[in-house]
Amino acid sequence: MAVITQRESGWWQAKVRRQGWPNQSKTHRTKIEAEAWARQIESGFDRGVLAASTQIGKTTFGSVANRFATEFAPHHYRGEAWATKLAHLVRILGAYSLTALTAERIAAYRDARLKEPDARFKDSKIAPKISNSTVKGELDVLSKILDVAQKEFGLILPIGNPVLAVRKPSEPEARDYRLSPAEWDELLLQCHKSRCIYLASAVMLALETSMRQGELRGLAWADVDLIKQVAILRVKIGASKLKQKRAVPLSVAAVTTLEKLQKPSTERVIPLSRQSLYGAFKTACRRAGVPNFRWHDIRHEALSRYAERGDLSVIEMAAISGHKTLQTLSKYIHLQANRLALKLG
Repeated sequence: MAVITQRESGWWQAKVRRQGWPNQSKTHRTKIEAEAWARQIESGFDRGVLAASTQIGKTTFGSVANRFATEFAPHHYRGEAWATKLAHLVRILGAYSLTALTAERIAAYRDARLKEPDARFKDSKIAPKISNSTVKGELDVLSKILDVAQKEFGLILPIGNPVLAVRKPSEPEARDYRLSPAEWDELLLQCHKSRCIYLASAVMLALETSMRQGELRGLAWADVDLIKQVAILRVKIGASKLKQKRAVPLSVAAVTTLEKLQKPSTERVIPLSRQSLYGAFKTACRRAGVPNFRWHDIRHEALSRYAERGDLSVIEMAAISGHKTLQTLSKYIHLQANRLALKLG
């Protein structure tokens, strides 16, 4: 219902409230304009939406997202990437009821997100826009939440999952950026010259173990056994306090790096924040003449080297890298083609 009030300035403010929708308000020069605007907003509420008296009309996406985060995600997701995507969805769509999540509204969410600057950059004026892959990932999480709402929470969406009717941003081809031996030598040299004393060791360990950045930064000395050449990763599962353990074999080069680095005064092997490591690494890449090289490219390089060795199966590579499915590793199989040809005779 709309409420029209006159402010001290003489302007007229229209407020429209309806359960299952975010509050709307706008100030107008005249009362007629305010009333017209309120009717327009209420008409938008009414088009294609079920009555708010029904259960589904009273259920907001924010409440369903909260159940998803506490009841479902902790048991089905590893890491916290899903939580970041969920936060953006709730920020924009949380106040809407499930009946208000039409394909048109979700498409508008997609378009708005693609125009936002990347939050990882401090200066929003020079920051690049959110990538297609990021927005696609958010839509995938939204689709999953709505599926879970229907299958496990007993909430029947009258038109089914609206995300299925929305075009998702196209993803670029899989990144395949590898440095030449000379470029690697220069990058490692610049890492050693960095004011960040842990940078060179972090890069070497990532290259030798294929650990993700978060896994490497979370590795504790208490979980490193240099004699058995094994490191135990304790990865947090979703928003719960549970952690999943994974054993990572350490090469001779990794052990040597750890022996030089070991300091009893630090609990973690690489006691750096994500931002600190990111900044030091980007500076080293720029000085080495490879500004487009990314931290995740180190993991790609490590897996490529595993495949090129010729003595590791895809199953063994997955055990080292922590991939849960072999589909992700399929792009490295072509690097083993020569070894497979020799086996065939």
